Amino acid sequence: MSEERDAGASAEVDPVTLEVARNACAAVAEEMNATLVRTAYSPNVTERRDCSCALFDADGALVAQAENIPVHLGAMPFSVAAALDAFPPERLEPGDAVLLNDPFRGGAHLPDLTLVTPVFADDAEADGDPLAFVANRAHHADVGGSRAGGVAADSTDIYQEGLRIPPVKLYEAGAANEAVFDTILANVRTPDERRGDLRAQVAANETGAERYRELHERYGEELPAITGAIQDYAERRTRAEIAALPDGEYAFDDALDDDGRGTEDIHIAATVTVDGDAVTVDFAGTAPQTRGPVNAVFAVTASATYYAVRCVTDPDVPPNAGAYRPVEVRAPEGSVVNPDPPAAVVGGNLETSQRVTDVVLGALAECAPERAAAAGQGTMNNVTFGGTDPREGREGRPWAFYETGGGGAGGHADGDGMDGVHVHMSNTLNTPVEVLETAYPLRVRRYSFRPDSGGAGEYRGGLGLRRDIEVRGTVACSLLADRHRHRPYGLAGGEPGEPGAAFHTPAGADDPTRLPPKTTLDLDPGDVVSIRSPGGGGYGDPADRSRSAIERDLRLGKLSAEAAREQYGYEAESNN
Repeated sequence: MSEERDAGASAEVDPVTLEVARNACAAVAEEMNATLVRTAYSPNVTERRDCSCALFDADGALVAQAENIPVHLGAMPFSVAAALDAFPPERLEPGDAVLLNDPFRGGAHLPDLTLVTPVFADDAEADGDPLAFVANRAHHADVGGSRAGGVAADSTDIYQEGLRIPPVKLYEAGAANEAVFDTILANVRTPDERRGDLRAQVAANETGAERYRELHERYGEELPAITGAIQDYAERRTRAEIAALPDGEYAFDDALDDDGRGTEDIHIAATVTVDGDAVTVDFAGTAPQTRGPVNAVFAVTASATYYAVRCVTDPDVPPNAGAYRPVEVRAPEGSVVNPDPPAAVVGGNLETSQRVTDVVLGALAECAPERAAAAGQGTMNNVTFGGTDPREGREGRPWAFYETGGGGAGGHADGDGMDGVHVHMSNTLNTPVEVLETAYPLRVRRYSFRPDSGGAGEYRGGLGLRRDIEVRGTVACSLLADRHRHRPYGLAGGEPGEPGAAFHTPAGADDPTRLPPKTTLDLDPGDVVSIRSPGGGGYGDPADRSRSAIERDLRLGKLSAEAAREQYGYEAESNN
């Protein structure tokens, strides 16, 4: 977009109106998200909040989003574009809602179902084209496929991963498309939960449409100019931030452990070119697409890239289409960051997105070291359990549980990395133990930090977590994780974080068996799966860590006396 258009568009809207309207648009997305969380059925949405909501203008360009899941939000514009390609605005009417999840037509991976709804001035009768679009994406805990939970670590093509939905009208003129509902519900293990979550997505968009109509009543025909000015404002601020970075090419390379199907050390390379007020991120040199399910479609790769650039510029810039304009993403076709169909992609959204973030941040750390953090855990530690419920009163009911796990965040120039949090592309919550044990035939036997797992540094990396889950019936399990071999990197002399690990202990056994990071297994009642997430990388020379910080970590049990001696040369004083 030219500077002339920027100046002209912004000149039409005074700064006070711009700021009030910008916050009002953000409030539309936030209220949508609150509605979705309150009305959904599955703990995956109500507790973990694995969902995102956003507002788009009449051209399908992002205006505002609720601050939820980064991997959803940067990719959702691709879903809206796919929906409008299949159903141009002139073919839409009040009460329509378009559903899709196809990764090769704007989606990310099959468990993420996106619903796009047009907003008309009069919801009872269309008067011209839509004023705007509201959209939300929710991760459904099961979408069919070969494994309960829809996150199969052993899939080799997308057909094994679940029901693939091209853009289709879930609602038409306000009436549910029962044929679509029936098709979806006939192909999942938990149809009642799926129906409830889909209806919650509909309710969220209805909330957003109503709130946007209120904005239209307030601002009238000026509203398109205002939303355009909001986007232009984000673009100007982003370009100013990029222009403050030193021009040049900055490269970084990192790797996924494996694809779960025999391919190891899957390299992802990024060259970041800062040229004036624009950035180009080129993934030339990245590994070709794999047989296993770690391929990330272009929408996911772009989403992770946008996020990384925002991290080292100004995260307070309004996240909308304008903020993304100065960033160009190039990803070779047929690569693990832009695969050709019918590649298996479920882990690309979950694991490869994290590595894309790591490599782009690693490259940008060369030109903005004070703004970059060392690598976080670099995985979502995905686990699914599923089967039929053996508990009294629920006998024989199918169930599917999905969760991502937190770990260590990277240390940075301003302090230690956070302990036990979801980092970068995730940003969900955990499933509370009480909810997990009530909703599913599972027991949490242990949930704790992993001492000594954070990378040493002037500012240490955050600690990983350990979560031991016992199954109460015959259960199918799928684990899809990474960073079990390639440790999260440190920066500025900091040490890498400890890798993750997973173990299986059969009922009655004393010795656990270590599991590969991507594996499927059948469990018997009483079996325990232990998931241990990586720690974050450290920042700065460990020799520069303050004595008080070391003593605090020792006192809180985050650091052992042995690690304090080995990593920092600190000898704990005797209590005698």
